[in-house]
Amino acid sequence: MSIRTDNKPAETVERTPLVARLPGRLSQLSWVDAAVAAAVLVLLYVVLRVGHGTTVAFNTHQNVRVDTDPARLPYDAARSLLRMFAALAVSIVFTFGYACAAAKSRRLERILLPALDILQSVPVLGFLTVAVTGFIALFPGSMLGLECASIFAIFTSQAWNMTFGFYASLTSLPRELDELSRSFGFTRWMRFWKVEVPAGMIGLVWNGMMSFGGGWFFLVASEAISVNNQRYALPGVGSYAGTAIADGDLGKVGWAILTMALLVIGVNFLFWRPLTAWAEKFKNEQSEASEVQRSVVLDFLRRSHWPRLLGRVLRPAGRALSTAGRVFGRDDRPLVVDRTRQRTGAIVFTVVAGGLILWGLTDLGHYLHDRTGLGVFGEPLLLGLATLARVVVLVALATVVWVPIGVKIGFSPRLTRIAQPVVQVLASFPANFLFPLAVWFFLRTGLSINIGGTLLMALGAQWYILFNTIAGAMAIPSDLREAMDDLGVRGRQRWRRLIIPGIFPSYVTGGITASGGAWNASIVSEVVTFGGTTLTATGLGAYIAEATESGDYPHLIAGVAVMSLYVVGLNRLLWRRLYRMAETRYSL
Repeated sequence: MSIRTDNKPAETVERTPLVARLPGRLSQLSWVDAAVAAAVLVLLYVVLRVGHGTTVAFNTHQNVRVDTDPARLPYDAARSLLRMFAALAVSIVFTFGYACAAAKSRRLERILLPALDILQSVPVLGFLTVAVTGFIALFPGSMLGLECASIFAIFTSQAWNMTFGFYASLTSLPRELDELSRSFGFTRWMRFWKVEVPAGMIGLVWNGMMSFGGGWFFLVASEAISVNNQRYALPGVGSYAGTAIADGDLGKVGWAILTMALLVIGVNFLFWRPLTAWAEKFKNEQSEASEVQRSVVLDFLRRSHWPRLLGRVLRPAGRALSTAGRVFGRDDRPLVVDRTRQRTGAIVFTVVAGGLILWGLTDLGHYLHDRTGLGVFGEPLLLGLATLARVVVLVALATVVWVPIGVKIGFSPRLTRIAQPVVQVLASFPANFLFPLAVWFFLRTGLSINIGGTLLMALGAQWYILFNTIAGAMAIPSDLREAMDDLGVRGRQRWRRLIIPGIFPSYVTGGITASGGAWNASIVSEVVTFGGTTLTATGLGAYIAEATESGDYPHLIAGVAVMSLYVVGLNRLLWRRLYRMAETRYSL
């Protein structure tokens, strides 16, 4: 019930412009609102202050020496954090566009999914080789070119996992939600924001968290760039740690590790934990869970009036976007399509796309033939077998170890609160930071880098399986779990009837990204350097790292092409079949 203290008609009160009501609403703001406003202003000031350094002049012909004074670490940390969030924003936009295109068009799916397999297998160093040259040419004489190249490199370590996860949620959308969208006549814009994004929100948040950790993992390679015997460095924790490791300064490496840990814990507390707690409301269930995730930051924001006030201010803009979204048409795609027309279109599409791919491969073959000969593929093909063995062992062991742990964490909000920051720190810890300890351990014990490199690869790959398993377990409706409890289903039967079907789509996403991440992590794990000591494993990652360092483009192209071949072959033979099984048999 509402009480009016004036004599105006109800219609007049309802139609009072929001701007006219703002002074009255602002007078109701409490100390919580003042604290939130102050925090936002401080954040904006820090972003502007730190962002100013991205546009200073830069000479591309000089090798840059990174200042490793510990007093610079707060500024370096802020620069790294700004790059990470910029790359995350680009990754989210890419995820929405790419995953939707692949999920909604069978013709595009045949091109986009193999392309995604190839893109996730291309190492960060492979992207940097092209990105540095392109962005420096785009912004000549400015640090902004290197900044864009670094952000692009971080983006290439984040985007693929999120895209695979959102694609999986789109292809396994519950049928009742699909029918709801059609029966209510939603536009495709409304279907995306009202049905598809909420249905995939839990997986999107957890995959985003994992992707953010992947960005930390490759931070050294993204900020301290060595291409074609030229070294470029940007202020940041990654370049600071890379320089300290190259100098063999354990004290400064320790400062970098401490700074990285504080950054990861702070981002988890202020950003990821509130997001995971907020995403709980998108769980598809009919009964409310007895325990839910909590976040101090989210509870504090909910006590503030700012979210509701901003929601009212931005509501007209939202309505305008919804109206503009009608140009995408209504969600009235027929459930039955003309098979003849579909087959004809598929043939035409295949011929055109296949012709373009064949033309590109022919041109690449001529390039390599003129410079090194096609025999350049022989060595990376053999080295790839060694890296393939490490990837298979890593994924198998990670599945056995982390799936049961992930299910346990995902089923318990209390455990999630405890484990989330710990797992986030572990997942975000760059292998490069452990190189001093790894070199000492390998030399002390006599352990071959060919075996020890697998352990370093695991630092960047195994967490994809854990995070996706946690997300899959959290997405299982509470009413299904309660029904299993009421029926007394325990042990192996519970795994067969509930847990494996419930987490299977998420596990497949984690498995395919863990496999690709392991190939990518081999670049920084098969060549371990500390001070004047370098240990090199036999593998494709070391081959690509050496070609990148020396600027040997024919061998670099051959190495990246072979790595893409291995990844696509593994995905086609194993992971893509599991994807189809997840779509047809294990969608909720």
